[in-house]
Amino acid sequence: MQRRILHITGPDGFDFLQGLVTNDLTKLDQGLVYAALLTPQGKYLSDFFLFRHQDGIALDVSADQADGLLQRLTMYKLRANLQIAELDLTAQRGTGPVPDGAMTDPRLPELGWRIYGADPVRDNTDWDALRVAHLVPEAGVELTPDSFILEMGFERLNGVDFRKGCYVGQEIAARMKHKTELRKGLAQVRVTGDARTGDEITAEGKPAGTLLTRSGDLALAYLRYDRATRDMQAGTATLTRTA
Repeated sequence: MQRRILHITGPDGFDFLQGLVTNDLTKLDQGLVYAALLTPQGKYLSDFFLFRHQDGIALDVSADQADGLLQRLTMYKLRANLQIAELDLTAQRGTGPVPDGAMTDPRLPELGWRIYGADPVRDNTDWDALRVAHLVPEAGVELTPDSFILEMGFERLNGVDFRKGCYVGQEIAARMKHKTELRKGLAQVRVTGDARTGDEITAEGKPAGTLLTRSGDLALAYLRYDRATRDMQAGTATLTRTA
C-alpha cells in the first residue's frame, strides 16, 4: 500500500477543504473521513482519508495521485490563508487486532482500521479478496478519471454527504442522486473460466461492461445494468452478476 500524507494548516484550512471535497468535514471529530475530489463536471479526480493531525487536517492519498492532488489543491488555494505540505508519516491498515491509536475505516466495518506513524504492523489481509467481497473500488483500478462516484458506490461507502452544501462537482452528484436512476455502476460477478482485468464484458454479443479486480471466482466489474440480467461473457469465461 503506497500512500502519501498531505497536511493542510492555517486559519482557512477547514473551510477551504469543506468547500472542495464530497464529504462533511465536521465528521472529523468522530475519526477518519472518507471523501473525494471531483472535477467541476462531477467526475472523479482522487479519493482519500482525512483526519485531524496536530494543528491541521491530514489527507491520506494514494502515492500515484498525491502529486496531482497537491497541484489541484494549490490551484484552488488562491489567496486563502493556509499552507499545504507533505508529512513524513507511514500509513498502515489491517483487519486484525486494533493497535493503539488506530482509527476505524469509515467506509465499512469489514475494512478494519488505519494507523499513521506507528511501528510496522503485521497484517495478512487479502485486500483484493476483501474489496471484491464488499464492492470496494480502488484508485487506478475501478476508480478512473471517467468514474462518477455514485456509480462506484460512494454513498454506500460513506464517501459523500448530500446535506453539507456546495463542493466542486456537487451539482452533478446531486442530480444523479435525486433525478436519475443509475444505469451503470460497480457490481460483483461470478467468473467461470479464463478472464482477466480489463477484458470487455458482453451480453448476447453487445457490450455490457469491463472486468476489473478478480479474486478467485469472484470479480468486480463495471456494468450496464440493463444488460447484466443474464449470463455474460469476458475472454473465454462466463459471468453472472451476484451483487
